[in-house]
Amino acid sequence: MKIVKKILLLLLIVFVIAQFFGPEKNEGSLESVAAFLEDTKPPENVKTILENACFDCHSSATRYPWYNNITPVNYWMAEHVKDGTKHFNVSSWEGSSIKRKDHKMEELIEMVEEKEMPLPSYTWTHGEAKLSDQQIADVLKWANQVRTIYALAPRPQ
Repeated sequence: MKIVKKILLLLLIVFVIAQFFGPEKNEGSLESVAAFLEDTKPPENVKTILENACFDCHSSATRYPWYNNITPVNYWMAEHVKDGTKHFNVSSWEGSSIKRKDHKMEELIEMVEEKEMPLPSYTWTHGEAKLSDQQIADVLKWANQVRTIYALAPRPQ
């Protein structure tokens, strides 16, 4: 029994020490998404959906909940955000080619349509991010309109 107590005490000490360390945070401002919003012009309801369900993982403006201060949760969340911004980062929208923007919107449509986004692990703790069928329809309508505009845009020769 003594060895179990010693192991538990050691684990507790390691856990407490680990709380003083954590990954770098992805904290920017919502200004980083301004170019995306200006370019894609989402209606107000879609903008709200994007803010609640997308921007935390797909921009430089992550809002961190209180439990992100607990190691190892903070490392798990940092990996989600890193992966999300790697695949689709609205903060780097400006300067992307029309072809790339169109492709990213195509991916957005596919992921939302197939209900792969937002991730269930995100919606468990962010109930406002769980999309209704109507919200999905609104996002898809907007994204398809954006793709139509990109299709009509002149391409560099």
